[in-house]
Amino acid sequence: MAPRLFSCLSLLCCLNVFRHEVPGAQAGSVPSAAQTLVWGPGLETNIVLPARYFYIQAVDNSGKNLTQSPGEKSFEVKIVSPVEQFTRIWIQVLDRQDGSFLVRYRMYATYTDLHIHVLLRNKHVAKSPFILKGPVRHEGCDCPQPSGSVWEAHMHCPQSFPQIDRDLSLFPSVDPDRIAHEIPQRFGQRQSLCHYTIKDNKVYVKTFGEHVGFRIFMDAILLSFTRKVKLPDMEFFVNLGDWPLEKRKPTEKIHPIFSWCGSNNTRDIVMPTYDLTESVLETMGRVSLDMMSVQANTGPPWSEKNDTAFWRGRDSRQERLDLVKLSRAHPHIIDAAFTNFFFFKHDENLYGPLVKHVSFFDFFKYKYQINVDGTVAAYRLPYLLAGDSVVLKQDSAYYEHFYNELRPWEHYIPVRADLGDLLEKVQWARDHDEEAKKIALAGQQFARNHLMGDNIFCYYYKLFQKYAKLQVTEPTVRKGMELVEQPTDDLFPCSCQRTRANDEL
Repeated sequence: MAPRLFSCLSLLCCLNVFRHEVPGAQAGSVPSAAQTLVWGPGLETNIVLPARYFYIQAVDNSGKNLTQSPGEKSFEVKIVSPVEQFTRIWIQVLDRQDGSFLVRYRMYATYTDLHIHVLLRNKHVAKSPFILKGPVRHEGCDCPQPSGSVWEAHMHCPQSFPQIDRDLSLFPSVDPDRIAHEIPQRFGQRQSLCHYTIKDNKVYVKTFGEHVGFRIFMDAILLSFTRKVKLPDMEFFVNLGDWPLEKRKPTEKIHPIFSWCGSNNTRDIVMPTYDLTESVLETMGRVSLDMMSVQANTGPPWSEKNDTAFWRGRDSRQERLDLVKLSRAHPHIIDAAFTNFFFFKHDENLYGPLVKHVSFFDFFKYKYQINVDGTVAAYRLPYLLAGDSVVLKQDSAYYEHFYNELRPWEHYIPVRADLGDLLEKVQWARDHDEEAKKIALAGQQFARNHLMGDNIFCYYYKLFQKYAKLQVTEPTVRKGMELVEQPTDDLFPCSCQRTRANDEL
């Protein structure tokens, strides 16, 4: 096994220390190859992600961190395999404009070993080259780690997630036989559901309802998992709709249903949203908006951002209509407009005309980002936090898997559900510029620490592991279920040969 560096959590704590406690270098400082820091999960063999990543923090000769970009092309990264003439690896060095860089790479084949060269003016940086002792597996390699505990240790997963403990505390036990019968009876005609069984690390599914297209996201994350680690046998239902379903009180007979969104008056078990899940799986693939890309596209420096509060979106909630109306009355404070009408088409004359779509990265030309619910929670919040604008978040009954870890006035500025104090909160931010900037950076650091791909995989795995332990009867492949096949990789197949040195701690 490759030598362990630090846990991801420790490294991110180090990043906080580096960013906030070590005096920053003056603008114009030149980075030092010997002093510059390099760390992250992408330097560890056994952390298999769709796109692996690590960080570079530029440090000058005196040991001070650079707090401004030394130049987008300052660092060069080469990844080679000593036994391969060509490596099929796509590399991007993303300048975060704060003296640090995020390097991400996507592998399209599995390699015996990898050597990662990080260069500054042709000099090796820190302990470069970093050597990953193989096999170093790519995302498509179907070679699951037999031991879940070993996989968790490799991934540096936290011991627990408070939201998982909160959700599962309502279920002293789960009877797969009972839910297989009762949930389709209760919801199967009116809602869109998937009934999954994981058995011997294979995925089986049966769908209920008309609109089951979103099943692709759940299929994809489950198949990705079964290529990486042996999942526990389990049987569960996934809600494919927007709204959480289980509205019974905890004192009644409630059913465990996995949903991408929770609410204060429902009992669904919350997972990372399909949007965030897809962005993790398709980073450097077919998506352009993901937690890494945002970090390199945060707009101009804080002092140069427009001090208008900004919002764009569709008409999926009354408060959004109210927001656009407020913007009309106070255009010097709020810039809010619709890019699409669907729910309130009869009001288009009142709240139109529609404006052109704005690239998400252009949102960060503005200091203040307004986050208002759509049909449920607005799933753009992770990406808004990852920028360096401050988020004004509407109080909401809906939540994603991480909302309960956010703190008002620390990670975001809270706004009443009816937006009645929005103008006042924007004015507060204008009048307290340094405090607003501090909140923006704290929100950004939260996103960097808690919402990256490895954190999302850990959350899902912990949820599956703890849910599986609640089962009191044996999960079964039910009548009507079909096997969800792994995609074939004829071009770059990988052989799965595990050795003790690679598999165990």
